[in-house]
Amino acid sequence: MNWLDSLRADAVFGWRQLSKRKVTSAAAIVSLALAMGASIAAFRLIDALLLRPLPVAGADRLYALSRKGFIVQGRPATVDGWEYPLLRDLRAAASPAELIAISYAEHAEVAYGSEIEKAHVQYVSGGMFGSFGLKPAVGSLFDPAGARPFAVLSHDYWTRRFGADRSVVGRALRLGGSVYEIAGVLAPGFTGTEPGTMVDIFLPAPMHWGASHDDWSVFRAFVHLPAGAAVAPIRDRLSAALLDRNERRGGDSLNQRLAMEPAAAGISGMQSAYRLSLAALAVLVALVLAIACANLANLMAARAAAREREMALRVSMGASRWRLAQLVGVEGALLAIAAASLGAVLAWWSAPFVAGRISPPENPVRLNLTADGRVIAFGFGLVFFVTLLLGMRPAARVWNTRLIETLSRRPPRGMGMLIAMQTALCFLVLFVASMFVSTFERLSHQHTGFSVERILNLDVATEKNQPAAVWNEAANRLRGVPGVEAAAYADWPLMDGYGFKFNAISVNGAPAGKALTWFLNVSPGWIETMKIPLIDGRDFRDHDLSPGAAIVNQAFARQYFDGANPIGKWFEGTSGYMRGQRFTIVGLVADARYRYLREEVPPVAYTPFHRLDAKGTMPGGTFVVRTSSSDPSVLAPVLRHEIPAVRPEFRVRTVRTQRELSDAQTIRERLIAMLALFFAAIALLLAGIGLYGVLDHSVVQRRREIGIRMALGARGAHIARVVTARIAAMVLAGALGGLVLGLTLAGYLRTLLYGVHPTDPAMLAIPSITVAAAVIAAAIPGVLRALRIDPAAMLRAE
Repeated sequence: MNWLDSLRADAVFGWRQLSKRKVTSAAAIVSLALAMGASIAAFRLIDALLLRPLPVAGADRLYALSRKGFIVQGRPATVDGWEYPLLRDLRAAASPAELIAISYAEHAEVAYGSEIEKAHVQYVSGGMFGSFGLKPAVGSLFDPAGARPFAVLSHDYWTRRFGADRSVVGRALRLGGSVYEIAGVLAPGFTGTEPGTMVDIFLPAPMHWGASHDDWSVFRAFVHLPAGAAVAPIRDRLSAALLDRNERRGGDSLNQRLAMEPAAAGISGMQSAYRLSLAALAVLVALVLAIACANLANLMAARAAAREREMALRVSMGASRWRLAQLVGVEGALLAIAAASLGAVLAWWSAPFVAGRISPPENPVRLNLTADGRVIAFGFGLVFFVTLLLGMRPAARVWNTRLIETLSRRPPRGMGMLIAMQTALCFLVLFVASMFVSTFERLSHQHTGFSVERILNLDVATEKNQPAAVWNEAANRLRGVPGVEAAAYADWPLMDGYGFKFNAISVNGAPAGKALTWFLNVSPGWIETMKIPLIDGRDFRDHDLSPGAAIVNQAFARQYFDGANPIGKWFEGTSGYMRGQRFTIVGLVADARYRYLREEVPPVAYTPFHRLDAKGTMPGGTFVVRTSSSDPSVLAPVLRHEIPAVRPEFRVRTVRTQRELSDAQTIRERLIAMLALFFAAIALLLAGIGLYGVLDHSVVQRRREIGIRMALGARGAHIARVVTARIAAMVLAGALGGLVLGLTLAGYLRTLLYGVHPTDPAMLAIPSITVAAAVIAAAIPGVLRALRIDPAAMLRAE
């Protein structure tokens, strides 16, 4: 009880000490709160995306299968996609574990009667529900065979979409050309195996549109081990089964090897895309936190130095050194707790804010950002760490207090080293931020090869393939709308992430190579609508069909004709459904980005949208409209209405400008650059405040010496050098250290950078000039204070 009473008394006394310096204390709490709040927010994102186990039974016994040595674009890679027929063949080898096939989540169009909406859909093995220990909240779950057209809704989707209406069981939903009966609703918690995407509807894996193709890798494979089962024997049997299948198949598959990795937190493309980004964010946050702590450690040390005589007198009067160390330690704890409380509010707001900017608005990221045990433990651990860091130096100084030594007013040691550390970390944050900002700038100003301005893309779906006349009628209808300059159509928009590739192309009868060629079906006028320069030959005409004519880009000509003019030459597919399909090249166009900004422009063959056979075209496509208005979105409502007016079979799914698609390519880079700039500004502000505080404290401690120097005739320039020389040396040493750290860290961040070299003069000049400007701004008040010292007054005081 005595210990609790003393602790309570110290807390009251510490609060009074903080209240005496309201502005200084408030600045300290706010600066520390920004750093701690950012730390908690970053950990919330990392926990939700990378660490949090799936809410299933035995998540620690869940493993994901992948293949190493899979040939992608001519190079070996590790892929997690599997063919459903292959997974069926491997199922027996996984026994007694459960081999579960789960498709990549799709943001698909779902119809309930006449109501059409977007929902996230995942095709899963029927055995997934039982293996994961999932139970229905309403209705039932489809059986392990899972070949009947049943659907299971997630509890989140059922509540959000249907208001938890129990009568939803038995209703029908339409997806593509199939109708499914809603069998039941899952109990709360499980929303799929892809962190970042909350699946709304689960469908049987055999109903997937690619389930019957033995060359379509559209499923992920999970192995769920029974309790007590060893990993190695199951992995060995699966590897042997895969090797046996690959030996029968031959070709590149002989180099494939099976890998089996823990997947307690699930698997998603977002994890791969943002794992390194979140690591970079965590490093930046840790650096800012270190700067803030160093800043406040200097402040606490200066306060302890100012109270050293008081502490020495307390010791001489019999006060316990442990009691005095507790007194100053409690003050640091109060600062940490106040900052953590304010930081928690910041983290509560900022984590969803950042998550909302990870993906386009039409398909937002949905992360479970609830504060679980790890987040709470991290918060308490952060408070303890900051308390220890803030209170350690003042407590050590109090512990070593000696009355005789104190009367000599020795300055606190270690401040210079902390300034060097602050400068190094600040330089490092600025250096990394400048690289991220430069990456975003270079990516966003990449030449696309086509015009992104004034283009509106209208994605449409149809019940079945539509003949050429219907598509032409709809395009002509759009061309007649006031404000429309041109209209055409294609399978999908450029830079939408979609694509079709083929790697068995024979040119002029030569043996087929292994180079990948990408295809896109387009209508006549599409090349002109997208403003892709036509270098030679002609555009498609209405009578051109596929297979038949083709327009290729410069990359295609370089790949297959060594850059020579390809007009009049031909190529054909040699395997699969492309076998025997011959195309004569009628046009050559400039290179244009196909799927992603970061990808090199691949060989592309543009083929006619309409086919030679009676199959018509693929169900659905994209109308591409060029408007006369600088803002094409103003025509979106009119065009959305015009398309179904031609034929009711046309349903407009989404309307997006080409600028939106282009900007979506740099979402990650924009987010990292924005956060890096924010943290750079905070780091610069904190380092400047810390430098100002140390310099001001140094002037106060040395005012007698400065007064004597001035009385002996020292000029202002000499006084400025005396005041700033040691700190300037620490700043320079810190900047050099920060540069070394920055160049080292850049090697680990190279996959996040684009066209940026850390040794570029601009990369070095930006942080150097910024730190120099901050140092000068922070040093001016201290120098002016030194120059205002009155030597006569100092001598009279002596």
